[in-house]
Amino acid sequence: MSTNNNNKENVFEITRFGINLARLRKAHDMTQSELADKLNLTRQAISRYENGDSFPDISILVLICEIFDVALVDLIGVKTTGEKNILKQVLNGEEIKINAESTVDDLINLAPILKPSILEKAVKDFQLQGINIEAITNLVQYINDKTLYHLLQNANYESPSSELLTILLPYMDDESKWAVFAKILEGKVDYQFLEQFIPACQWIDLSLIEAAVVEGVLNEEALMFMQKGAQERYRRRATSILWR
Repeated sequence: MSTNNNNKENVFEITRFGINLARLRKAHDMTQSELADKLNLTRQAISRYENGDSFPDISILVLICEIFDVALVDLIGVKTTGEKNILKQVLNGEEIKINAESTVDDLINLAPILKPSILEKAVKDFQLQGINIEAITNLVQYINDKTLYHLLQNANYESPSSELLTILLPYMDDESKWAVFAKILEGKVDYQFLEQFIPACQWIDLSLIEAAVVEGVLNEEALMFMQKGAQERYRRRATSILWR
């Protein structure tokens, strides 16, 4: 599965929603405070929406649609048939299906307005088919720990860059880190990532990496990156002790 999230025309833009919301509110001769009262929100929240500084979840969006009698796809300005299909499935309480019409890119574009529980159900197909690391980096700030673990456990690790994995690292809990570490030991992840990975994982048994080198799964050069990571881990540990 590939993603094209570098194409800005397809990326979900909250500013588009803000402009649409302000236009609708003014067309109905309504102040920000009046709209806020109807939504049980503050005027400041409405101001942030209209300025593109924040975005409501789908439950608030549905209420806005009811107030202004407008379709959700028009309110937030979705562009593709796939995005429209996903929104329709969500609103109808249906299971989200990723297929030829609704792609991974469509789900990524809509992720900012979908609850983590909805995304958890939506990515079940990815767990079976494998999703690439780039797509996970685009979803990671919207999904919960459980979903991230399952995606990393079943991801397609064809040539993932260390840069992409480094982006994911702060979001990983121990289970997710174990999933990635297992892929490193299998030779499916660039061993250069060990330099960033080891300092973030105090529990890693370095002998497992050495064993993978002995067995020929990892190149001997992996030991160099392991040592760099181990030195940084030791430095961080020593620094934390000094500051206690």
